Amino acid sequence: MPIAFKKKVAVMTGHCEIEEAESLFAWLNEEVSRQVNLKALVSAHTAVYQVLLAKKPKVSVWPESEKLIWLTKMMNNKSNVWCE
Repeated sequence: MPIAFKKKVAVMTGHCEIEEAESLFAWLNEEVSRQVNLKALVSAHTAVYQVLLAKKPKVSVWPESEKLIWLTKMMNNKSNVWCE
C-alpha cells in the first residue's frame, strides 16, 4: 500500500494513485497535528499533490527524490504562490 496510516504520521512510498487522495484528505482532517513522511515518495497522482498542497501538513521527512523538489518548495511557501 503506497500510504501507511499510523497514529500521527502517514508514510507515503512509491507512487500514490488517485484512490489515495480521498483517504489522505480524510485522515488529515481527523486531527490537525498529523504529519506526512514523504521520504520514499517517488510520484503521485495530481489529486494527491492537491491534497498535500491544500492541507499543507507538517512534513516529518522530505522526499529523497530530486524530481519532487518542486513539492518541497511549494509546501514550504506559506502564500501558495511559487516562483523560481
